[in-house]
Amino acid sequence: MTTVQWGLAPTTDEDGRVQFDDLEIGEIAMELDDREPEDVIEWAIDALGDRVAIVTALQVDGMVVLDMAARIKPDIRVVTVDTGRLPQETYDFIDQVRAAYPQTTWDVRFPDATEVEAMVSRRGANLFRTSVEERMLCCQIRKVRPLVKALQGVDGWFTGLRRDQWASRAAIRKVELDHDHEGIVKINALADWESDEVWDYVRTHDVPTHPLYDQGYTSFGCAPCTRPITAGEDDRAGRWWWETGAPKECGIHCPIETGSFEHEAEAIFAEAERKASERLS
Repeated sequence: MTTVQWGLAPTTDEDGRVQFDDLEIGEIAMELDDREPEDVIEWAIDALGDRVAIVTALQVDGMVVLDMAARIKPDIRVVTVDTGRLPQETYDFIDQVRAAYPQTTWDVRFPDATEVEAMVSRRGANLFRTSVEERMLCCQIRKVRPLVKALQGVDGWFTGLRRDQWASRAAIRKVELDHDHEGIVKINALADWESDEVWDYVRTHDVPTHPLYDQGYTSFGCAPCTRPITAGEDDRAGRWWWETGAPKECGIHCPIETGSFEHEAEAIFAEAERKASERLS
């Protein structure tokens, strides 16, 4: 692995947080565009130290990033979100991964129980089947908001995103500022890899993989929202398969806003805050 040298150094604010501006990150992204993923990961760890984390749902791309990062920094922080509706195989796999990388530091995040209660009371437990907006709302409560809180404590995060996964991801850079999360650094080290390269790395380095892959799954999240794909289908076809023409995104990597979605979310947050206040009074 070749050490990446930089003429630009990040600044730190009064709280000690590492900060880059768009110009700096743009120059770094151009320099890193043809580098191997390990070089990108090494740069991020050197630049951000303990204030960078891997965010993963334990899919194969995230596992490759985790393996690469753990070889450089064995105590790398790993953030994952337990939505409360994950398949049992995912819970079992988390235990397997923690055992395989014993020095990693895990941060398992959960949705706010009061917000989930308010959402289910207003819209039902399976609201995500009703409309795209309702599904986005469920993802927002169970997945996006817990992650937003986790990212408030870091200056950068690693993802397993690749440009070939979905149209909304085609333009991602290996390093970019995440303006949806207070301008922290988002590191997409596998951006220019394709599926074959990911699986070649897995086989070469004996990386643990989620057992659902053996059952025909190519992408997975909550149990009710994921199914195996059939021959000829796109890798993301098993996510929210009942929707027509909707983006295969939960809102973490590609914020999705609609008037009805935003209005209902605000109502649920207000109701949750009211119930929380009542319990404290």
